[in-house]
Amino acid sequence: MTALAELSYPEVAARLAGAGRKVAVIPVGSTEAHGPHLPLCTDSLIGEAVAERAAAELERRGFVAMHFPTIDYAVTDWAGAFSGSVSIAASTAIELVLQTCGAARAMGFDRVAIFTAHLEPGHIASMREVARRYAEAHAGEALLFPDTTRRALAARLTPEYQSGSCHAGQYETSLVLALRPELVRWALARALPAHPVALAQRIREGARDFIECGMDQAYCGTPAGASAEEGRASLGVLTELVVEAVLAAFEP
Repeated sequence: MTALAELSYPEVAARLAGAGRKVAVIPVGSTEAHGPHLPLCTDSLIGEAVAERAAAELERRGFVAMHFPTIDYAVTDWAGAFSGSVSIAASTAIELVLQTCGAARAMGFDRVAIFTAHLEPGHIASMREVARRYAEAHAGEALLFPDTTRRALAARLTPEYQSGSCHAGQYETSLVLALRPELVRWALARALPAHPVALAQRIREGARDFIECGMDQAYCGTPAGASAEEGRASLGVLTELVVEAVLAAFEP
């Protein structure tokens, strides 16, 4: 069992007192609109699944690995016009994740990794700030953060993901189909027209939210092209990125 929250405190203590390199994997999600066809918890579902799979793979490789409960709130200003979206201030988001990571380290984990599937610019900036402050607080020890917005990592994911036009599109819809197909309003997703949006360009031009990017239904990309098969492949890649970050951290 790798879910921290499902263990009792004596079980956690026993695992941390035993032999082996100890790794905490903390998923950071969001609660925000993902088109009319996906649940508000899409980023959290993906993050939790990746953290769970990464911890299990690390256990298989001889680590003591546990995945923490998902942090479900983040900077989500871009979805603010859509019902159900919950945004918190960047300062709050930074402290929430930073203190959770610090608590994991104080608990006895040798290394701490975070993973997020939420790609809003303000959120990614806040997670980078968490990594900076964590290293500053712990004598340069790196917080493991496979940032999939970096070009080298993005290149390992799907063409739609690499295009940037992927919010609730084929990429994310495929992931939810692989994880919780009953949460995908599939008849609606299949009826949605392809809606490519050059998000990076719109951001450079000063767009501040989905509405200003022309995403009046909180999606871009091609939801109708999604498949569970693609989602499972993407989950595999995302899991590999976390595992590779951990293995690299323990290299001599």
